[in-house]
Amino acid sequence: MKKIVYLLLLLLAPVMAQAEGVSGKIAADSAYVNGDYKAAIEAYEAVLADEGEAADVYYNLGNAYYKSDNIAKAIVNYERALLLNPSDEDVAFNLELARSKTVDKVATVHKFFLMEWLEAIINLMGMQTWCIVGVVFFLLMLLTALVYLFGKSILLRKISFFTALFALFATVFANMSAYHQYYYQTNRAEAILIQPSVTAKSTPGESGIDLFVIHEGRKVTIVDDSMQGWKEIELEDGNIGWVPASVIERI
Repeated sequence: MKKIVYLLLLLLAPVMAQAEGVSGKIAADSAYVNGDYKAAIEAYEAVLADEGEAADVYYNLGNAYYKSDNIAKAIVNYERALLLNPSDEDVAFNLELARSKTVDKVATVHKFFLMEWLEAIINLMGMQTWCIVGVVFFLLMLLTALVYLFGKSILLRKISFFTALFALFATVFANMSAYHQYYYQTNRAEAILIQPSVTAKSTPGESGIDLFVIHEGRKVTIVDDSMQGWKEIELEDGNIGWVPASVIERI
């Protein structure tokens, strides 16, 4: 009898854990709707700690921080949500709204138009969706390849040949898109300044020469994090300097 109960508990554990995670999010959503943003922030962060990353939770957490007038933290979480779900227009809109309230107004750096188009296409779907698309086109490629090899109709073989080529291209592109998103999700070099302002130094230490000042909510790229307590950052315009590690939060 004890073994049966033990087995039942093992089988029900994932369901109970999922239910607990859902109830935690419901509590966080309830606190947010009721205007208790501090409680909502704590609850959303607890859900993330217990259940792992989720784009919708980061989005809601960003909204709670935004309502609490913590613009830097709102930007951090909007960026994280957009990293996991780059096609979400609501996240992108709220991120731009939060950025509009920062001191530093950064001009958009335009890339070569073909690169912009390519990134736009890659960001149409998330990593998991691209993986599914890759599998579907791979199966289509196998099917049409078999039709080409064993089909008797010349027209059918021609159609299957070009379909297989297209499916091969689509399979490769889908997998490359999925890897592209996976790489940026796992190798996060960008960060947000979470302090009102900081002066970047020429060397890692307070004795370094003052180079430039950046303000809360500014997005930077970490280029060197080998020094204890300091990070070398780069701005969009190419300026590089060292700031204390405590003033930025990695996306």
